[in-house]
Amino acid sequence: MRRHPVILGFCILLFIGVVFFALVFALGLLKGDGRSLHLRAKVGVVRIEGILIDSFDIIDQIDEFADDDGIRAVVLRINSPGGGVAASQEIYQSVRELRKRKKVVASMGAVAASGGYLIATAADRIVANPGTITGSISAVMQFADIQELMRKVGVRSSVVKSGKFKDIGSPVREMTVEEKQLIQGIVDDIYDQFTQTISENRKIPLGAILNLADGRIFSGRQALTVKLVDELGGLQDAVFLAGRLAGMEGKPAIVYAAKKKTSLWKYLMESAVSALSGKIHDSIAESRGAQYLLQ
Repeated sequence: MRRHPVILGFCILLFIGVVFFALVFALGLLKGDGRSLHLRAKVGVVRIEGILIDSFDIIDQIDEFADDDGIRAVVLRINSPGGGVAASQEIYQSVRELRKRKKVVASMGAVAASGGYLIATAADRIVANPGTITGSISAVMQFADIQELMRKVGVRSSVVKSGKFKDIGSPVREMTVEEKQLIQGIVDDIYDQFTQTISENRKIPLGAILNLADGRIFSGRQALTVKLVDELGGLQDAVFLAGRLAGMEGKPAIVYAAKKKTSLWKYLMESAVSALSGKIHDSIAESRGAQYLLQ
C-alpha cells in the first residue's frame, strides 16, 4: 500500500521537532545554568560576591535577566563587604533600572556590608540570615606613608608638579592639614550620598540613619530590629518571596546567570590573584579611591 506523501511529510516534521526539543532540553541541562525548558515560573539569581572593584560582569548578568521574558523576578545573592564607590553605585543603579521591569529581592549571605548593603537597598525587599554581617554604613579613603621605610633603605624622592594638590596622598611625604581637609570633604560628600540613598529607599528618617551610620556592623537579627532589612531567612526564602511578589504560584524554578567561558591561563591567573588578594586585604592597595568597604 502506497503511503500518502502529506502524512509522511507531517510525520517527518513531527520527528524532527521532537528531536530538536530533546536536544535543546539536553543542552540546557549540560550547560548547568538552570536555563532548561522549565514549565514552572522562573526566578533569576544574580551572584554579587567578593570585593567590588569592577561592575561590568554583574551588570551584564542583571541586564541578561532584565531582557529575558521568562524570568519573572530576580534575587540578588550578596556575599560582599563592599568595595569601590563607583562599582557599588553602578550596580545599585542597574538594580534600580531592573526594578522598573521585575520584582527584585536581596538575599544576604555571610556578609553584605557597606557597598554590598547599598546595592541591597535598591531591591524591593531585603532578606538576611540571622547571623549575616551587614551595616558598615560609611566611606573611607586610605593612604600609605612609607617615609620611614625609605629612610632605612636610603631612598629619597623628588617631585615636580604643576599644582600644590597634584601629588595629594603621596606615600613619600606626610599629608598637609589643607590636603587632609580636602580629602575629608570628598569622603563626607560620598558618605552623604550613601546615607541619603538609604534613608530614601528604606523610608527611614535621615537622622535615624545617621545614628547608625558610623561604620558599625550589625547581625542580620539586629539589622531587622533597626529596619535595615525586611525579614530573616536564607536564599530559598528570598526566592519564594520574589515569586510571591511577582504573582507566581507554587515553587519557582531557579535560574542562574550563565558564566562566561574563560581560558585555562586566565582561570589560573584569576585564582592566583584571588588567593593573593585575600592576604593583602583583597586588593585595597590597588587603589587609593574612595571605598564603601567593611574594614
